[in-house]
Parts: sequence; C-alpha cells; structure tokens
Amino acid sequence: ITKSIENGSAFSEALRQYPSVFDDLYCNMVKGGETGGQLAETIGRLSGFLEASSKLRRKVKSAMMYPTIVLCIALLIAVGMIMFIVPVFGGMFKDFGRDLPGPTQALLDLSKFLKSYGIFVLIGVIAGVIFFKKWKATPQGTMQFDGFVLKAPVFGELNRKVAAARFARTFGQLIRSGVPILSALEIVSGATGNAVAGAVVMNCKMAVEKGEPLSSALITQTVFPIMLVRMLQAGEKTGKVDEMMDSIADFYDDEVSTMLAGLTSLLEPLLMVVLGVIIG
Repeated sequence: ITKSIENGSAFSEALRQYPSVFDDLYCNMVKGGETGGQLAETIGRLSGFLEASSKLRRKVKSAMMYPTIVLCIALLIAVGMIMFIVPVFGGMFKDFGRDLPGPTQALLDLSKFLKSYGIFVLIGVIAGVIFFKKWKATPQGTMQFDGFVLKAPVFGELNRKVAAARFARTFGQLIRSGVPILSALEIVSGATGNAVAGAVVMNCKMAVEKGEPLSSALITQTVFPIMLVRMLQAGEKTGKVDEMMDSIADFYDDEVSTMLAGLTSLLEPLLMVVLGVIIG
C-alpha cells in the first residue's frame, strides 16, 4: 500500500488491491473521506463501525454456541446408548420368553438397524450435509434458505432485527462519509447478511434511481421493520439521515441483545427437558 501511494495512487485505490482484507464498504468509506477532506474522522468512524459489527456477530455466535453443543452431546449420548447399551438389555429380555412392549421392541429394532447399517446412515448424513452446503451456495438456494430464516418462528424476528441493525449502521456510516446514495445502497445490499434483505435493498436502489425517496421505496416491503422506515423518512425531511440511522442501529442492537438473552435463558431449561426425554 505504501509503495502504491508513493507511485501516485490514492489511499482508497491502494486499499482496493487487497479485497480479501479491505472490502468494498471499507474502501468506499475511505474514498468518501478523501473526497470530503475528512479522512481522519472517516477512519475513526469506520473503526467504530467495524467494532460494533464484530460485537453483534459475537453476541449471536455466543448465544447459539451453548444450545448447539448440548444438542450434539445429547445426540451422541443417544446414539451411543442405542448402539452399545440397549443390546445388553436385549439379551436379558430374551430370557423372559415373552413379547416385549412396543416402545421397547422398537428401540431394540432401531439398535439392530444402527449396528448393521450405521455406516451407511453416517455416509448418508455426511452426503446430506455436503449437498445442503452446495445447494445453499447457489443463488437460488441462498435466497430460499434466507427467506426461510426470516419467516421462522421467533428466530425470524431476530434475524430481521439483525438485518435492520446492519442496514442502518452501514447506510448511516456511508452517507456520513460522503458516499453517493446509489453506491451506498449497492454496498449495503451485501452488508445485511441476508440475501432476501439484500435483494430488497437493490430493488429500492432502482426506485431511487427513478427519483423516488428511499423511505417510500422501503415502506412497501416486509423485511425491514416499519420503525426503521419511519426514522429514515424523518431523516430525509430533516437532512439528518446518518444520525437517524445511527440511532435506529443502536436501538436494534439493544433489541437483538435483549432477544438473545431471553432466548438463551429459555433454551437452557428446554434443552434439559429434551435431553431428559432422549435419555428416558
């Protein structure tokens, strides 16, 4: 980067040579700071933005870590019991010389099946995971999966709030840094973390190109909460879009934190019940 600047390149252009480190959002914010003569302030805001985004990601990951680990352990325990412990009881039951109750017989049959065909079940599960990942990597698969994620009970609302927080934070920072609104919307479409939300933003970009206010284009969609649209509308009227977007981003960050805390406290007893049922 230093050599590129010494050869006459702008700082933002030098950064663009390394897209794996400095993405479009980073480079465009730096370019906006260069154009407006506010590079130092823009870099400071970019630092705060990246820290806030990282904090939000960490909260979501840490909240999902515990239930994921517990469910995996429960599954391993259940499989281990069915394959190695149930057959021992099966041998004891044979000595009774009587028909076993339906659930007990079903468990013994499942144990025999897993011992005989367990390797094929494992191969099928691995193949299913690989197929799912490849399907999800396709544009159609990404749209369908992200659409399902937004409509899922409880977690759908959480994902909509996460997308709203990312949209507001990114858009506000780009506008404040002097990035043109059309360029800002194009960058924001890839920063929401959801393909369906990104498609909504791109549709709004086309409406803005035709002269329609962004808030008017957003009000017809169902992905982003109506409060975000109203705050954006107020920002457009007062000329303080960036401030309004920062405020709504802080609000939805708090909402996400509250929902994650509530879900985590609910998941713990629920997981204990599930684990008890499996062992029982």
